[in-house]
Amino acid sequence: MSLFDEIKKKLSHEFIDIIEWLDTGNDTLVHRFERYQNEIKNNAQLIVREGQTAVFINEGQLADVFGPGTYTLNTQNLPILTTLKGWKYGFDSPFKAEVYFVNTRLFTDEKWGTKNPFILSDDRFGLVEIRAFGTYSFRIEDAGKFVLDVVGTDGNFTNYEVNEHLKSLIVTRFTDTIGEANLPIELYAANATELSETCQEVMRPEFGRLGIGLEKFYIENVSMPEELKKEIFEYSRLDKLDMTKLSQFKAAKAMEAAAKNEGGTAGAGMGMGMGFVLAQQMGGMMGQAAQPLTASPVAPVPPPMPAQVTYFYAVNGQQLGPVPLDRLKELFAARTINRDSLVWKQGMDNWAALKDVEELKAFLGGNTPPPLPTT
Repeated sequence: MSLFDEIKKKLSHEFIDIIEWLDTGNDTLVHRFERYQNEIKNNAQLIVREGQTAVFINEGQLADVFGPGTYTLNTQNLPILTTLKGWKYGFDSPFKAEVYFVNTRLFTDEKWGTKNPFILSDDRFGLVEIRAFGTYSFRIEDAGKFVLDVVGTDGNFTNYEVNEHLKSLIVTRFTDTIGEANLPIELYAANATELSETCQEVMRPEFGRLGIGLEKFYIENVSMPEELKKEIFEYSRLDKLDMTKLSQFKAAKAMEAAAKNEGGTAGAGMGMGMGFVLAQQMGGMMGQAAQPLTASPVAPVPPPMPAQVTYFYAVNGQQLGPVPLDRLKELFAARTINRDSLVWKQGMDNWAALKDVEELKAFLGGNTPPPLPTT
């Protein structure tokens, strides 16, 4: 041993008898207290501040864990280490042990996100690509487990080092949880709070195996390709519209535009013709409500038109409708409903599958007549 090493050792024994860590940064999770050859004097003072835990490691084994407080290190305060060393009657010479200070404060606003889109299967839109991101917060709950299983011999273990592992864990469990939720694709954003809570419960045991507590988990956004967004918006509008009223509205707008056309005699004639047709339609509607003013013979009045049959239908456990037969057929063609979807109309005792309702079997195609009667 060189003269310098001898002097350094002597000074460390004589003057350094306080073991503490002052956290000067915001990203350090674990700091190893450096001592010459890891020797600690008998009766040295250990100072553990609030938000810290001190972990003693001896020859790769967990020796002792100290919470906040001030301790005098001797056989009374180091019972496990004393047993490992075989000191039955106390010790006076320095002993060797590594001391790791663990930051146990809450780390907030940690970011997570999917680096690549993941694929989900939707009943209406098929396979779709989804991205998601959000935040989470954690703290070290089992300092001994965390040092042994994660930190190892790293003398200055930072937040960044553990976050890379945690983000991979989060994305894996998030993808599994979202896939099992089996929600319609447009409802993920609307149910972000419920999904966040479910994901947190699924991930907590995984964090706990590392000695880490997952305090909060948030899904801030679930995004999809722009073309899929447009398709969902269009589908939503069509699902809410009354197609008959929409057709009448478009026809009235077309006639109005034609009536304003000033492109010559032909245009004027077309405008006049459209105007007459519109006037007749409006006059007919008004005539149905008005009573005759003269005492002319009353013309035969036809019986009232039969009421249009409407149907209720179920999608994802929700009751929708009522809609007329033509609209129900459009929903079937668009795959919003299928042969097994439940439907009901006035007069039916209970809900029934579409394939079992006689007048709706034509939706399925391939109808064959019944066999001819035998003679």
